[in-house]
Amino acid sequence: MKKEILTLTQEWDKTFPKSDIVNHSKITFVNHFGITLAADMYVPKDAEGKLPAIAVCGPFGACKEQASGLYAQTMAERGFLTIAFDPSFTGESGGYPRAMHSPDIDVEDYQAAVDYLSCRDDVDPDRIGIIGICGWGGMALQTACIDTRIKATVTSTMYDMSRVAGNGYFDANDSKAERKAMREAVNKQRTEDYRNGTYARAGGVVDPLPEDAPFFVKDYYDYYKTERGYHPRSLNSNDGWTVNTQTSLMNTRLFTYAGEIDSAVLMIHGEKAHSCYLSEDTFKLLKGDNKELYIIPDAVHTDLYDGGGKNAIPFDKLEAFFNEYLK
Repeated sequence: MKKEILTLTQEWDKTFPKSDIVNHSKITFVNHFGITLAADMYVPKDAEGKLPAIAVCGPFGACKEQASGLYAQTMAERGFLTIAFDPSFTGESGGYPRAMHSPDIDVEDYQAAVDYLSCRDDVDPDRIGIIGICGWGGMALQTACIDTRIKATVTSTMYDMSRVAGNGYFDANDSKAERKAMREAVNKQRTEDYRNGTYARAGGVVDPLPEDAPFFVKDYYDYYKTERGYHPRSLNSNDGWTVNTQTSLMNTRLFTYAGEIDSAVLMIHGEKAHSCYLSEDTFKLLKGDNKELYIIPDAVHTDLYDGGGKNAIPFDKLEAFFNEYLK
C-alpha cells in the first residue's frame, strides 16, 4: 500500500463551532483502489481503553467540514471515537480526476474507514458503526450489505442515488425513453470531454435561485449557498460533480442484498422531506427486529444536515442506538 501525501488544512474551517470536550485531529488512510482519504478524527477528552468507533460521510456533494463533521463531533461528545471523511476525488481526499465518483468506490471508501478504525489501538474492532447522510446514507446501507465488521448503521435523510439517477426525482422519468435520452446526453458529454481533455462539471446547487424553483431546490440552496452551510470545498456549494458521474449510477441498483443485512440499522428521515419516500421504500427491504425507521415530525431534508435551527437531528436516539448495538 502506498499513501499519498496530502496537504491538509490545519485551522478550524468547519460550518459548526469547535467542541471543547473532544480532541480533534486530521488523519489519512488508503482504500483498495490506492486512493488516500482525508478525515477529521474526534476523540472524547480523557478517553481510556478501547472505544466504540463510528465512521461518518455525506451528504452527496458535501465535504467533511459540513454535516458529517457535525455528526462526528457530536457523537464523540457522547463517548465514541469518530471520523468524518471526504470521499475519493472530493474535498481534501486524493483521487483524480476531481469530482468523480463510482458506487463501487463509494462503498470501498466506507470499508477503508472500517479498515483504519479496526487497526487503531484505541478502538474496539468489534464495536464499529457507520453513519451515512443523504446520498451517502444509501452508500452506507450498501456497505452494510457486504461488510460484516459493521455492527450498526445509521442512515440520515437517505437518498438512493441509483434510483434517482435512473428514474428521476419521484420516479418521474421511469421509462425507457427517458433513460435513453439521459444516456444519450451523458455519452455525448463523454465524447466532448475526451475531445477537450477536460471534464465538464454539472454545477452545484443552482445560483441565483429561480423564483419558481421547487421547494427541495430552495431547501438545498438555503443550506449550501448561504452562511448556514457554504464551504469552499463542497461540490454542491460550488461547481458540482462532473456530468459523466451519472453513467455508473444510471447503470446500477443499490440494495440487492439489503434483506440479508443481519446487523442493526436505524433509518431516520424528516416527515416533510421531499426524499422521505426513498427511506420508506428502502426500509421495506430490511428484515429483522434490529431495524427501525424513525420519522422526525415536520422536518425537511436539510434539517437533518445541521438541525435546521430546531434541533431536528435526534442525537439522543443515535446515542441510544449505538450504545445498544456497539456494547
